[in-house]
Amino acid sequence: MLELAERIRRGDVRALARAATAVENCTPEGRALLAELSPQAGTALVVGVTGPPGSGKSTLVDQMTRWLRQQSKTVGILTVDPSSPLSGGALLGDRIRMQRHHNDPGVFIRSMATRGSLGGLAQATADLATLLGAAGKDVVLIETVGVGQDEVEIARVADLVLLVLVPGLGDDIQAIKAGVMEIADIFVVNKADLPGAERVEAEIRSVLSLKDSPDSRRPPVLRTVATDGTGIEELIQAVRELAATRRGAPRRMPSPFGRFPVDHLGVAVPSLDEALRFWEKLLGMRLLGIEDVVQEKVRVAMLEAGPSRVELLEASAPDSVVARFLEKRGPGLHHLALRVPDLAATLARLRNAGVRILGEPQIGAGGHRYVFVHPASTGGVLLELIEGG
Repeated sequence: MLELAERIRRGDVRALARAATAVENCTPEGRALLAELSPQAGTALVVGVTGPPGSGKSTLVDQMTRWLRQQSKTVGILTVDPSSPLSGGALLGDRIRMQRHHNDPGVFIRSMATRGSLGGLAQATADLATLLGAAGKDVVLIETVGVGQDEVEIARVADLVLLVLVPGLGDDIQAIKAGVMEIADIFVVNKADLPGAERVEAEIRSVLSLKDSPDSRRPPVLRTVATDGTGIEELIQAVRELAATRRGAPRRMPSPFGRFPVDHLGVAVPSLDEALRFWEKLLGMRLLGIEDVVQEKVRVAMLEAGPSRVELLEASAPDSVVARFLEKRGPGLHHLALRVPDLAATLARLRNAGVRILGEPQIGAGGHRYVFVHPASTGGVLLELIEGG
């Protein structure tokens, strides 16, 4: 494994391809390589390219790569294609538009299938971006699946996000403004030689004007024609300038699990009434509700804690898990809960890696699907995975 890691650091393409497969399949070798190489992965600039289907993302990435190679920059490209809901397969066709770079040793292209993952990315996208950074790539370009308004996972992976829009979307710009438009660092009006480009730019600027921020801090809006390279030089310059202002800032997603936000911390207590006297009355946290989870034999109180929550757990039967926890360990932290976009896909990945899952997904407090991961697999903490928001 150490020999393979060293070959990757030297830029060995075959070693990088082998490692990418191991990482994408979540094998023990892949996890070990990530642990070994992660410290060297922080120098690459990771740029996300997202937008609706047909906006020309692949052609834009191809032209950006051409410009970067002319400036002697090495480039890693990750393209994400949708998996079929019926067969589970994917065409992985985005790289067809990048054939000019096929034999360029300074460019590494990897196509990935979503494998059921939501958010416009595949589960292993962040891992592969880390791998490409460790391999010495100067820039990593990530092209997402053609996305809609709530598919914003790229913002957790990339240092900068380009949102590509085109004439002809009509009211679609208004439809997506509450989602991906809020994560864009640079707006790109591609196919700007078509009628309606001025209208698209005006609509983007109209949406941006609703933000309470000075003009100097609003994302730039640029026009390109990716098929002939028009505007690509200006786009690269805008990316450079924005990256320079953020140099030294922490990455949006320092680890693969950064895309799984903390939903809540579960705290076992002997009495909800006594506990709420502190958390709600004295500390001033807002009580979101109290609910009985019959299958777990527990009474739950949820309190707001910024973007996360605190869950107080009171046993409703002496033979419940929480009752046994209190008897053995006393009051205290019972579990950590993370939100995942697709519980089934996450479980498949974990089970393939030999992770110990406690039972099957169930419906819990708030109507969310959840499942627990045994502490033996997490380093000693009972982990709850909750689907969606």
